[in-house]
Amino acid sequence: MANEQSQALKELIDGLQEDLSREYQAIIAYTVYSNVLKGAKWMNIASELKLHAAEELNHALIIADQIDYLGAMPNATPREVKLSDKPEDMLQFDLDNETVTIKAYRKRVRQAEALGHYALAEQIRQIITQEQEHQHDLATALGIDVPNILESGA
Repeated sequence: MANEQSQALKELIDGLQEDLSREYQAIIAYTVYSNVLKGAKWMNIASELKLHAAEELNHALIIADQIDYLGAMPNATPREVKLSDKPEDMLQFDLDNETVTIKAYRKRVRQAEALGHYALAEQIRQIITQEQEHQHDLATALGIDVPNILESGA
């Protein structure tokens, strides 16, 4: 039983490390994209992306604190940031990343609760709320529906 719990804790920490790398990716992407979007059509979304970058930094700080609390060293490696000359591509990249992030955080909530880390689960729920807002903002800017992430069982 102790070995199973130890393995579950390792999987939670590994997942949080992946989440942290995705948060770093989001910070970089939102920072770059908000500065390269040009034209009147994109000015409002560029301002919104700057706000998203700040929120993602807050998420990274929360996740790093939790990794440290669980006894591990937070990583310092972002996932790759995709670049494009087309604003629609950049927004789609962000939307795809937000969708993956929400799925991962939903899994992390289940993992944390299974181990009795209810405060961690609650903090992640609050992050999910903001990530869903980002997802909605991006889908709206692209003129598409918010991706349905429940289909995949996440």
